[in-house]
Amino acid sequence: MPLDSVITQDLPTFVTHLECSMTGQRYQADRVHGLSEVGRPLLVRYDLDALGRAITKEALAARREGGFWRFREFLPVRRGENVVTLGEVTTPLATLPRIAGQLGLRGGEIIVKEEGRLPTGSFKARGLALAVAMAKELGLTNLAMPTAGNAGAAMAAYASRAGLKSTVFCPDDTPEAMISEIEIQGATVYRVNGLINDCGKIVGDGKAAAGWFDCSTLKEPYRIEGKKTMGIELAEQLGWELPDVIFYPTGGGTGLIGMWKAFAELGAIGWLGDRRPRMVAVQSTGCAPIVKAFDEGAEHAPLWDNAETIAGGMRVPIAVGDFLILRAVRESGGFAIAVPDADILAARAEVAREEGLLLCLEGAATFAAYKTALADGRVGKDERVVLFNCGSGLKSEMPKVTRRLDRFGEIDYASL
Repeated sequence: MPLDSVITQDLPTFVTHLECSMTGQRYQADRVHGLSEVGRPLLVRYDLDALGRAITKEALAARREGGFWRFREFLPVRRGENVVTLGEVTTPLATLPRIAGQLGLRGGEIIVKEEGRLPTGSFKARGLALAVAMAKELGLTNLAMPTAGNAGAAMAAYASRAGLKSTVFCPDDTPEAMISEIEIQGATVYRVNGLINDCGKIVGDGKAAAGWFDCSTLKEPYRIEGKKTMGIELAEQLGWELPDVIFYPTGGGTGLIGMWKAFAELGAIGWLGDRRPRMVAVQSTGCAPIVKAFDEGAEHAPLWDNAETIAGGMRVPIAVGDFLILRAVRESGGFAIAVPDADILAARAEVAREEGLLLCLEGAATFAAYKTALADGRVGKDERVVLFNCGSGLKSEMPKVTRRLDRFGEIDYASL
C-alpha cells in the first residue's frame, strides 16, 4: 500500500476540547480558534483513557513509516483526507562519543536529535504540518505568519501541498536563501524593517482586511501538537526511558512546551514512569528574555530591547507562551541559560570538526550551553543529555574559504 494511503487512512481521534493555558476555560473542539479570551495560547485536550486503550507501544512500533504522522492517535486531525504529508521521517539520534571522551564524561552520553532531516530542513515541519492540516480540516484557505526563516518555509511548503494560500513576513536580515526558499515553495514573502515581533504585529493587524488566519507561534492551538511529537518520538527511540536533561534552543518555545505536554500525556496512559528530564531553555545573551525571567523568578518575560543574535530562530524579543516555557522548566527542575554568539560559533565548529556533524546555529547554542552547564556543575558527567539540533546546518552562513592554488605555478606539496 502506498505510504500516503497508510498515513491518511481514517484513525480514531480523541480530542475532547481546547483549554486556555492561563485560566483553564474550555473551548469547543472542531471550531476555528486563535488565542483565548484573555489572549493566551489554547491547549488541545484528549480523552487519555480512551486513547490509552486504543493504541499500544507494540502497535505503534509496527508502523514503520510515516514520521510523526505515526502518532495519529495523539494528534487532533480527525479525517485522514486532511493529513498533509511531504514524506516525513523519524529524525535520527547522533551521539558525540569523541567529544564525550574529551570532556571526561563518566557514564554520561551526549545525544543530538537531528531535526534537519525533516521536510524543509527543520523541526518547524512538525508544527506547521499540523497547523496546515487543521486549517484544511476547519475550512481555512488563507494563512499568514511572521518568521525568522524556517517556520515560513515549512508553512509555505505544507500550505502549497494542501492547496492553501500563504503569506509570510520576514525581518529584513533574514538569510537570503531562506527568503527564496519560502517564495519558491508558494508563499508571498514580504521583508519588514524590524524584528519578528514587528512582523507579527503586521500579521495580527491585517487579519480583518486581508482575510488571512494568523499562524504565528502559539497564536493557534495546533503547532504545539505537532511539536509535541518530538517528545513522543524521542521517548520511543530511547526505549520509553527519557534522558536526564534536554537542551532546547528557545525562541517562541513551542517545542519545549509541546514536549513537556507529550511527557504528561504519555505518563497519563502508562507509557512512562514518574521520571522526567530536566528541561533547559537555551537562548543567546543578545536576546534572553526567558533567561532573565527565570533568574528573577518571574512568570512572564518582558520585551527584550535591541535583540541581536546570529541565531535568528532564537531572536524572539517577546513570547506569547513565556509562562508556559517557564512553567515547564521549573516543574522539571531545569533551568534557563544564555550563551554568547562567539560560543555558538565555536560550538558549531567544534562539533563539525570533531564529530562530522554540522549543526545549525540554534543547535550549536545547545552544545555551548551544555558545556557551560557541565563546567559549572548544573549537569553531571554521568548524565545522558539530548541536544536538539532544530535544522539543517546547511541553511546557516558558514565561514568563507580563501585558500587557493595556482595550477600553472609550482605547488609546494610538502607544505599542504
